[in-house]
Amino acid sequence: MVTILPIASGKGGVGKTVLAANLGVCLAGLGRTVVLADLDLGGANLHTCLGVKNRNPGIGALAWRQEKSLANLLVETRVDRLWFIPGDNLLPGTANLEFFVKQRILRELARLPADFVLLDLGAGSSYNVVDFFLTSSSGLLVIQPEATSILNAYSFLKTSVYRMLFRSFPRASEERRRVADFVSRRVEGSGASFLELARELARDFPASAPPALEQLSRFFPRVVLNEGRGPKDASLGLHLRDMVTRNLGIPMEYVGFLLRDDAVPRSVAERTPLALSRPGSPFARGAAALAARIAAQPGGAPPRLFEDDEDLSGALEEAFRDQDYPVEEGPGEGSAGGP
Repeated sequence: MVTILPIASGKGGVGKTVLAANLGVCLAGLGRTVVLADLDLGGANLHTCLGVKNRNPGIGALAWRQEKSLANLLVETRVDRLWFIPGDNLLPGTANLEFFVKQRILRELARLPADFVLLDLGAGSSYNVVDFFLTSSSGLLVIQPEATSILNAYSFLKTSVYRMLFRSFPRASEERRRVADFVSRRVEGSGASFLELARELARDFPASAPPALEQLSRFFPRVVLNEGRGPKDASLGLHLRDMVTRNLGIPMEYVGFLLRDDAVPRSVAERTPLALSRPGSPFARGAAALAARIAAQPGGAPPRLFEDDEDLSGALEEAFRDQDYPVEEGPGEGSAGGP
């Protein structure tokens, strides 16, 4: 059965596309059949990171009914077992898909002959991006150790939870009105979380709302902190977890801490994933460790309760293994500010 893994970021420039390319290479290296789908529909550039020429029809061909199947759009890469579906900047309107077109794309993605289909999504919190992210209960969210990245990641998850609840009910329903009213009146840090809202809806609308509560209870995004420089950067990651837990009522799990690596921009210029050209580099080693974790638990599982943020501490130790960085400090005490 194919595992669809969306990869998103709350803001641009955090290394999402580079990570997607390298993660695909690493998963293929583990013997998995992988499809990398460029769903950054307004600014597709995954082909650059993979070293694939931009001369093939892409997602837009399916959206505009020029092609009947995504399987017909598969492009070979230089890596065995790794395939690519281009995005499409050439057909106008592809970046603004109708909902039924998104549903068609999602159905086609699930039919692809692969173990993993990685979705390189656009940056930001548009509904196009969020709808694709919600195809999995445990998609990857890429962040950097910067306050703006943390706050944009929180905004992305907040929009995702809202969108999930809102779409759980029919148009013009009282349940939808309650969800919209909650968002418009809610004050950050007030203590009222989206999970509490879902519980209230399940109590007040027992015939329709329990499935929405169940879906929200299964939602646990997995976070990758990219371009880390040292253990103190983890403090911003902890602040994101605090905001998400307090304001949204959902868990999240850190599954990777990738070190800042000067070889990354060179690999983009060379159009060769670092996992191929320099597999021993710090970033490539981190991507390989992340791939091994995902391969072992493809769909994710509800994260257990971690003591002392041991998921992030474990990611730190894994990243700094054999590196000249101190690890005994653990996550720092800094704060990003925000809600």
